[in-house]
Amino acid sequence: MMWRPLLTFLLLDSVCTQKGSSKELKGHVSVVIVGGTGDLAKKYLWQSFFQLYADQVSSGYSFSFYGGGLSEAEKGKPKFFQILKSLACPSEGSEERCALLKEQFFKLAQYQQLNTTEDYENLARDIRQRPEDEGLAEAGRLFYLAVPASTYADVAEKISRSCRPGQGQWLRVVLEKPFGHDLDSAEQLATLLKKSLHEDEMFRIDHYLGKQVVSQILPFRKDNKNFLDPIWNKHHIERMEIVLKETLDVKGRAQFYDQYGVIRDVLQNHLTEVLLLLTMGVPADMSNSDEIVNKKLQVFSSLKDIDRTSAVIGQYQAYNSEVQEELNRTKEDISNTPTFAGVVVHVRNTQFDGVPIFLTSGKMLDEQVAYARILFKNEVFSVRNSSSLRCSPKQIVFLLRHGNLLHSAILVSKNLFKPTVPDDSWKEVTGERDTALFGLPLSGYHIYMPTFQREAHEVVVSQIFHGRKDSIIRVETMLASWAFWTPLLDSLAQQVPRTYPGGTDTENLLDFQLHGRKITFTNEAVILSPRAFVGGSATAENFQVMRGKYRNADMVSAWPEELIDRLAADLQAAAEEAVEGGGLFHLALSGGSSPLALFQRLAVHHYSFPWQHTHIWMVDERCVPLSEPGSNFHALHEDLLQHVRLPYFNIHPMPVHLNRRLCVEEDGGPLLYENDISRLVNGSSFHFVLLGVGYDGHTASLFQSTQLDSHAHRLVVLTESPVKPHQRMSLTLAAINQAQRVGVLVTGKSKHEMIIQLSRIKDDPQKWPITGVRPTGGKLVWYIDYDALLG
Repeated sequence: MMWRPLLTFLLLDSVCTQKGSSKELKGHVSVVIVGGTGDLAKKYLWQSFFQLYADQVSSGYSFSFYGGGLSEAEKGKPKFFQILKSLACPSEGSEERCALLKEQFFKLAQYQQLNTTEDYENLARDIRQRPEDEGLAEAGRLFYLAVPASTYADVAEKISRSCRPGQGQWLRVVLEKPFGHDLDSAEQLATLLKKSLHEDEMFRIDHYLGKQVVSQILPFRKDNKNFLDPIWNKHHIERMEIVLKETLDVKGRAQFYDQYGVIRDVLQNHLTEVLLLLTMGVPADMSNSDEIVNKKLQVFSSLKDIDRTSAVIGQYQAYNSEVQEELNRTKEDISNTPTFAGVVVHVRNTQFDGVPIFLTSGKMLDEQVAYARILFKNEVFSVRNSSSLRCSPKQIVFLLRHGNLLHSAILVSKNLFKPTVPDDSWKEVTGERDTALFGLPLSGYHIYMPTFQREAHEVVVSQIFHGRKDSIIRVETMLASWAFWTPLLDSLAQQVPRTYPGGTDTENLLDFQLHGRKITFTNEAVILSPRAFVGGSATAENFQVMRGKYRNADMVSAWPEELIDRLAADLQAAAEEAVEGGGLFHLALSGGSSPLALFQRLAVHHYSFPWQHTHIWMVDERCVPLSEPGSNFHALHEDLLQHVRLPYFNIHPMPVHLNRRLCVEEDGGPLLYENDISRLVNGSSFHFVLLGVGYDGHTASLFQSTQLDSHAHRLVVLTESPVKPHQRMSLTLAAINQAQRVGVLVTGKSKHEMIIQLSRIKDDPQKWPITGVRPTGGKLVWYIDYDALLG
């Protein structure tokens, strides 16, 4: 009976090839999808492998297909064949061929439980036996891991131990992203996989690279080199946009999505790969994977570090209720996982320095669209007709999908140049005059589309079968990408995303703007009143900034972004009042992480701040050299001072580093600073002192262990911190309480318990130094964000 599959193969060969042709048998290929009944396999993989079978059936190869799952055959087999029944036939070919292809594909496919080592040993025996029964030699084995990344190492170890082919036969193990959660986990995963598989056996895929338009970016740049080389630089490019917008929610993917979020799910891989293709040097040999990797690594080495000032994040309003329902969580279990992100990236090289590259993606947005857009500067102004083509946007768009244009395409505005058609698999089409895209009617573009539209996974599967690495992520670039993105992810870990309704109701709530190299949302933050947090509806009527009292002093509370805006505005108002009244403004700023967002806000938004008449003082300083990152002054300089026009002699760092020593009593650093304050600040009374509060209630560098009574008549002292670096220099309560205005900034959910405690206790400066802040003739205002106030 063993001749029947081979006979069917030969019959197929005769149907699919021209009469008189002959095909040499090239060997048998075994395909195993681990996770073969899962969502990815159901939506994309089986259809892709069926297309591969249809393409290769007359090429001389024979096949067997295995759908692997954790369930026993009794449960898994019906589900598996139900998936196969839904497969669509290739668009080309007759109905006769289609019926024969599907019938044979069913015969070649079987379900296999894959859980234990014994299961993999059983699979290996079957893989080996099937070609032997047909008298066929094995060509290779392809394993596609459509399972969570957390299981990759275990599955790879079982494949290596039980399912390796013989000598001269290839093994290809396909790994679908994500490859880790951050840099550390990616490195650990790479190390574990290396124990079981050789690098040339691992095919880490990003299916985005299989999309036809994405795969044409480098060829397009090379084919149109003469046109692009003079303009593909900072002198001509205004900005780049890489966008993936979705209308879908996360239902059915909540377990995965809530661990990863939009940046890990889309930006770190898909959109970053597109960024590399747009900014890397065009390789001389497009088939040389080593050259391509090296050029990508050159881009990574030139990327400017990003932090939370480089990103805005959001979360659609129904997200938490969906996650709570799907994962069986309580109403109190609130997730800050972002479902929207806008990030600005800058390449620090002579070609692109200063060109902002915006990476944007989100769930539950107004439209389903994906594209990479290069917008060029256009300084032409037409006196006769401002709407003429010469004045229209100059742009190149690599369009992956868009509602106004049903197919993927490459568009070049006609006021740039007429590009070379990529190759025979692409065609030029004419745009409709009444349809517009990115500010231009379609008739204003040269438009090129693939002759046949193919799904990305189909392309990737075909490449892997042929051993090509076009859509493969090498370990070097994978780790480089995580090294770039992980600091941003860490800096956003405690940030609450902006809530947006979703769909068209979001309107312009997520629009963002660039200030220097930093971005912010363009419109006022949506502020939820406390009522909305305890069961009230989050409507426009209860979006507000809350004012009130805290510890018998004034309080302002809002979401972090709005709170910082308000504090910055209050600071400028105080500065203008002081300058108008006396000519100078003396501001003392605390260290730590809390005021960094304020510094950045002042640097990029408050151009009318009277910096020329402002003196900057330090509230406290760590006893480290001022040039080191651990210094409070260093942070102040990096985020504020170097960006504003402040006279050099108006900057007053604390003298913690004298006579080549740090904070030694005999150097008299505190007395020097105290004398400067007494000499320059009228009555030693600062106009504004900004403080923070530690988890233990300390403020400035005044801790529970600080002998406050002994400093009653001093303005500046040395103190000891319970954490490294231990030695500090600090203003005393006497200096702080002489100020005309004191602001206390408290942000983050981690401060909620401390805020609750402080609201209940009496003044006890020795135990809670912050309670000793009581301006004698001035005003105290608490600036507390909703995370700290409401938890």
